Amino acid sequence: MDQTDIRHAPAADRNREPILAVLREHLPGRGRVLEVASGTGQHVVAFAAALPALSWQPSDPDPAQRASITARIRAAGLSNVAPPLDLDVGGPWPTLEADAVITANLLHVSPPETLPALCAGAAGVLAPGGILHVYGPFNRDGSFTSEGNARFDAALRTENPAWGIRDLEALVAAAAAEGLGLRTVVDMPANNLSVVFEWQPPAP
Repeated sequence: MDQTDIRHAPAADRNREPILAVLREHLPGRGRVLEVASGTGQHVVAFAAALPALSWQPSDPDPAQRASITARIRAAGLSNVAPPLDLDVGGPWPTLEADAVITANLLHVSPPETLPALCAGAAGVLAPGGILHVYGPFNRDGSFTSEGNARFDAALRTENPAWGIRDLEALVAAAAAEGLGLRTVVDMPANNLSVVFEWQPPAP
């Protein structure tokens, strides 16, 4: 793998700093962070460089994306990022323990069942008190938050009828069913949200 494997997503360059600001506030000082759907690897490399005390575990089900992630890690010379895992949110998750699970721009380009699968998978790997951070566009109270999001949703559903902007309330409910309590919702640029949950094991 070399530089020719590296892919680039312009949106990742635009949103990484706002996302990083939220992560700085909510991630632990040390521990392991599992990124779900790491895509090109732009986020995990930027976050790992900015937060070197954390160990980062990227993942993606697409072999070409995993090649891009690996090439970016090597190019950056980072020692706190593990090789990417082949993780499909809707399939079996790896046996590991994480102090945080993060994902960006996943749910609106996935079928609806990805939303509860993400919450269940995160709850299965998080340590007590662990954080789930979900970034992307969401509807609130069943309505689009902007005309731009309405147009975006229509374009997504034209490309794939199973895609579309999800309801924030559906995410919160699915998370709560897995023991993930809502910590905060942060308004982000371009009509996106950062939604932060904290996992606690069920009482004995």
